[in-house]
Amino acid sequence: MPDQPPHPNRQPRWLSAAERETWQQFAMMLHRLPAALGAQLQQDADLSYIEYYVLAGLSDQPEHRMRMSDLAVLANSEQSRLSHMVSRLERRGFVRREPDPTNGRYTQAILTDAGHAHLTEAAPGHAARVRDLVFDVLEPAELDNLRTAAEKISESIDRWEQRK
Repeated sequence: MPDQPPHPNRQPRWLSAAERETWQQFAMMLHRLPAALGAQLQQDADLSYIEYYVLAGLSDQPEHRMRMSDLAVLANSEQSRLSHMVSRLERRGFVRREPDPTNGRYTQAILTDAGHAHLTEAAPGHAARVRDLVFDVLEPAELDNLRTAAEKISESIDRWEQRK
């Protein structure tokens, strides 16, 4: 199976020249795209890319609240790093923390009205930059292929993580 780890006695399957070029372009895009989006968010909304992503994630939740542990998964962040970021967002009045009413052992992050208003102001500029950098440069068939490829790669990652 292609998603199994290499056996220690097998020879490595090196990338072909075309695969290596594809990987290099993909890896560079993975590095540069968040930086380009983050630069726009920082300039226009004084938010980092991950701060915007956390606020947007909270805005999508019922009552704009989420357990910190679930938010860490959504943000692909360690709990301690997320806690520091949420502290910064709290100081700005964008988020508050409360004990989870269903289980006091957990803490919830809650998007405040001020945080929602700031996110709402930041969203059009962010959407425009996403459109400029991604959607406007690809044909509809390329967008379909990009979505399909992203889904397949995410599913492959999920399978690897389930084996841990």
